[in-house]
Amino acid sequence: MSTQREKALAFRALHGRNQAFIIPNPWDAGSARLLAHLGFEALATTSAGYAFSAGRPDNTTTRQDMMAHVSVIASATDLPVSGDLENGFGDSPEIVAETIRLAAEAGLAGASIEDSTGRPDQPIYEFELAVDRVRAAAEAAHTLSFPFTLTARAENFLCGRPDLKDTIRRLQAFQEAGADVLYAPGLLTSEDIAEVVRSVDRPVNVVMGLQGVSLSLADLSALGVRRVSVGSALSRAALGAFLRAAREMREHGTFAFADEAVSFRELNALFKS
Repeated sequence: MSTQREKALAFRALHGRNQAFIIPNPWDAGSARLLAHLGFEALATTSAGYAFSAGRPDNTTTRQDMMAHVSVIASATDLPVSGDLENGFGDSPEIVAETIRLAAEAGLAGASIEDSTGRPDQPIYEFELAVDRVRAAAEAAHTLSFPFTLTARAENFLCGRPDLKDTIRRLQAFQEAGADVLYAPGLLTSEDIAEVVRSVDRPVNVVMGLQGVSLSLADLSALGVRRVSVGSALSRAALGAFLRAAREMREHGTFAFADEAVSFRELNALFKS
């Protein structure tokens, strides 16, 4: 197995390429191993995918449970893993910094921190506090003994505030605060994505797997994007297939879904390797 430092160096190097790479999002050890088998070079956890697998809505996971989860994913393969750590599990910069230190102890090569509060009355942290939180996370990350890659997320577009100007302002401030990668989930057009990429000088992550968005990896590379994740989309695709199969049995009493299921033999062989 690679050491954590080797994984972190490999992960950082992926962001220096001249084209985008896909960082898919497993939700458990099995899905992580399947993605590694298919040849992906890095993985990222999904807070929503994990919450769904535990029978909970998103943003209801405790920090203790999340650290146990990301440790499982990080240990499942030899690939570098970046953790979706939501808003750092607390408002204060000090809590966010401690979350980053715990994430490193859990075996991650990197992690993301959001500027969303989780509160419907004030969904986004005020600008100065949001920047202070990223600065604290960056200071914690950059004092580690290996190059932990910190991703700072501006959540306006996911929180009902499609304000591109403010999103760019935040990403630029997060860059100055020490973030290694910048990310504004929810951008839907190539024009908005290109504007974000032009406005910063750090690698930009874009999320795909959103309904109504059909940009390809080649399209995103041409826009200057360096990393493409899919959030909870893989877990939702799997759960969608599960629900269709279950509804077929419940509503029709038939089992045709099994014709499209991966075979027991194939899965068993993959997990033996």
